[in-house]
Amino acid sequence: MLDHAQHGFRTTELDPDLLATPFRRQTKWQVITGAPCCGKTTLINLLAGKGFATVPEVGREYIEREMAQGRTIEEIRESPAAFCRRIRDMQLETELRLPVEQPTFLDRAFPDCLTFFRVAGLDPNQVLPECFHHQYASVFVLDRFPFLLDGVRTEGDAASSFADGWLPRDYGALGYSVVRVPVLSPGERLAFVLERLSEQGLI
Repeated sequence: MLDHAQHGFRTTELDPDLLATPFRRQTKWQVITGAPCCGKTTLINLLAGKGFATVPEVGREYIEREMAQGRTIEEIRESPAAFCRRIRDMQLETELRLPVEQPTFLDRAFPDCLTFFRVAGLDPNQVLPECFHHQYASVFVLDRFPFLLDGVRTEGDAASSFADGWLPRDYGALGYSVVRVPVLSPGERLAFVLERLSEQGLI
């Protein structure tokens, strides 16, 4: 059993009064999310290859850009709280620039910040008010593969397991009907997502 307190993770419930906030704008965006090491970037790339508009993961792009300027991953993520706040700001800026009428697949979306604020030991209610700028058309949470570290992924298996449970819970609290995508081959996952969207008349 994962000891949340031992790792400093927050299990704070989302404020019910804030959850009653109406969404400002309906979008045609599809969210592809999941814990670290779930294969979402691979799926996003396959969707892009099919001609769909996609938005890459803001956090990964930020890390890779900073590393290209000579910073180490340890320096970039020295303060988990500061890192989360930086990604929060960048994600919001990115989404505010997107056309809401264009069907687009997002590699993570703003409500992911709720879960990753928890991972950093922060109160998710700090970012909850910003979750209502846009309402997404659908949310897919990918089941995770066995955890592997890479050059920009440093969260660890405990944080990955925690995120795997809290991402669908946080999106669900916002009113989304989350679709879990099982561990399949990349091509099978692509077919799974497109079939679900076709059934809903979203593509």
